[in-house]
Amino acid sequence: MIEPTERQKFLLALVIHEYARTASPVGSRYLVDNYSLDMSSATVRNELSALTDMGLLRQPHTSAGREPTEEGYRFFVGRLLQETELPDPVQHTITHQFFQMRNDVDQWMRLAASVLAKHSRGASLVTAPHPKRARLKHLELISTRGRQVLMVLVLTGGEIRQRLVSLPEPVPQEQLSFVADRLTRQFQEKDSDTIRALRGGLGSLEHDILDLLVEDLGQTDALTSGEVYLDGLTNVLSEPEFSGSDEARRALRVLEERSVLQDLLSRTILSGNTSGGVQVLIGGEGAWEDLRSSSLVLARYGVPGMATGALGVLGPMRMSYGRTISTMRFLAGLLSDLVADTLVEEEEDANRAA
Repeated sequence: MIEPTERQKFLLALVIHEYARTASPVGSRYLVDNYSLDMSSATVRNELSALTDMGLLRQPHTSAGREPTEEGYRFFVGRLLQETELPDPVQHTITHQFFQMRNDVDQWMRLAASVLAKHSRGASLVTAPHPKRARLKHLELISTRGRQVLMVLVLTGGEIRQRLVSLPEPVPQEQLSFVADRLTRQFQEKDSDTIRALRGGLGSLEHDILDLLVEDLGQTDALTSGEVYLDGLTNVLSEPEFSGSDEARRALRVLEERSVLQDLLSRTILSGNTSGGVQVLIGGEGAWEDLRSSSLVLARYGVPGMATGALGVLGPMRMSYGRTISTMRFLAGLLSDLVADTLVEEEEDANRAA
């Protein structure tokens, strides 16, 4: 592709900005009148035509203005987008909201999804911090009915797994609590392999519970990400380009179906070794057909090698990339700090208990 001139880059950025705001093709006269450009409408029209020849813009109809192409968005995000930060008052407000919920990972995730959806005006995705190897932090056993028991497994990093299990015979709650406390003390901070190696000298009930616990830890190790939190789905469904079509629903399927999301995250943002970086998928990048009319912005957060999660925003290609990326970078940094602090506190608690 021919390298656009500085003036052409400037006009491309204006077209993308206006198209993101109005979802309507942008004409040369509109740009001259609304931006007080020091050039004629004919000159702007010629430059827009040149950008169209380069494949960065398109003209849906002969008499219509121009709108960005996928390549135009990619060029804009990769070459023209200026890195910005959220205003200080916004940062302070968000930080205060998070620290009001300190050490409540579930509330952190829900708040992060809400903040992303609000500031990006898209559909947000947040996955809970997921450990590289699942390790036990705390075990709860709650009697429900007859032989059925709810097993609540809290992992290092804050992830929670629950399952309803059936024991060979009914067990009173007092005994269940005693077993849960004993197993927590004996196997806290241990992964499935270590627990298997240290499981001698236990009673039959403890062995049964430990089998289930090891099975859950193994299943957690096999997952790419932790629990998924979504918000702002109606933001996408209300966009004009998705109105009356199945494009938005196909795109949202990527977020809502765990197997599809696992594949996407494992092949993109979670395959790296660092946190805080942002990746932008425009039109599915030829790999995800369901995203062909959308853009997905992803970021990783957490402590690499210990516990990491992902942030994402799904929206139309004309989304506000600057606002979305700045919000995502800030949240990724904030969540990384919170996860790191939690891991340190858990290690200190484990050392004191030892």
